[in-house]
Amino acid sequence: MNLPKLLLEKLHFRKENNALRVLKRQSQSIDFASNDYLGFSQNEVIFNKVHDYLATKKIIRNGATGSRLLSGNHEIYFEAESFIAHFHQSEAALIYNSGYDANVGFFSAVPQRNDVILYDELCHASIRDGIQMGLAKAYKFKHNDLVDLEKLMQRFTASAAEIYVVTEAVFSMDGDSPNIVELVAICEKHKALLVVDEAHALGVLGTEKGCQGEGLVQQFQLQNKVFARIMTFGKALGCHGAAILGSQDLKEYLVNFSRSLIYTTALSPHSVATILIAYQELAISLATIKQLEKNSEYFNTNCPYLQTPISHSSIKSIVIPGNEKVKEIASYLQENGFDVKPILSPTVPEGEERLRFCLHAYNTETEMEQVLLLLKKKLS
Repeated sequence: MNLPKLLLEKLHFRKENNALRVLKRQSQSIDFASNDYLGFSQNEVIFNKVHDYLATKKIIRNGATGSRLLSGNHEIYFEAESFIAHFHQSEAALIYNSGYDANVGFFSAVPQRNDVILYDELCHASIRDGIQMGLAKAYKFKHNDLVDLEKLMQRFTASAAEIYVVTEAVFSMDGDSPNIVELVAICEKHKALLVVDEAHALGVLGTEKGCQGEGLVQQFQLQNKVFARIMTFGKALGCHGAAILGSQDLKEYLVNFSRSLIYTTALSPHSVATILIAYQELAISLATIKQLEKNSEYFNTNCPYLQTPISHSSIKSIVIPGNEKVKEIASYLQENGFDVKPILSPTVPEGEERLRFCLHAYNTETEMEQVLLLLKKKLS
């Protein structure tokens, strides 16, 4: 059957604006596009350890067979959640099928009708979707602007039953981070509940003060002052799934009321085993994390086109306004063997289209030097 006229018009509008999304085959070029920051998705040691783990436990199952509340809560979940909670110094951890599921499941279930959610204007679509599905009223504050946030807090302190403040440890388009120390202090002052999405910080941040890739919150030893953290495994851990960290009471509440957990088939034993083994590998991967930091510093020092303030995470953005222009430069880099992706409007606001470089521990200085020389040739 033909697609309805209105839907065809929307597709046509995307094509006219050079913004049509298409599914492409995976590139074999030098990787500056994936979220595989530590190379865990292609780590042979992890791959073999997962096989050995399943074989030792004599687990021969291709699927979970049902939701976690029915038949899918296999034994590996208990071991993995225990390890994750201990690693992140959290009372409890609850695994979800994806970061999207975790955010939708949290924000649609936890904030209630008389609560208020204050979220950073650049928060991920999964956070926004979860908020829209929930009962609480929500208001955005200017990106990483704690003065604007506190003004909103003062506005709602008297009327809201609870105030939830939502941010990300590393924002996926700019690679920047909030001032987490000041943010926690403001939330304590106004008795607000802070929720931090650590998707792009896990495995990347946290090598100071005895931490090792645990994320931004633990880097500053603030884990006991944050209501909930969302840890996503599809980035630096190189696998699939996510976990919400918090109190045991929060975990029990989510098991009872979070629809994206209750009404979906659980992850397979192989998937959860991969999460567990990836976490175990992260615990002994300080040298790899340090190499990633070194690559980030090299890129910052040698690229004059970076978005300011300059990111110290693995994500580097170079704003090149206009879908057509940024796609042209991305195609040039791709034709020369470098997988660099353009980020187009409407994913980012019109006029803020960009090249988004994702750095990895396995990128070499030679690769970075070569791609930056090509970029200079097109932008100078």
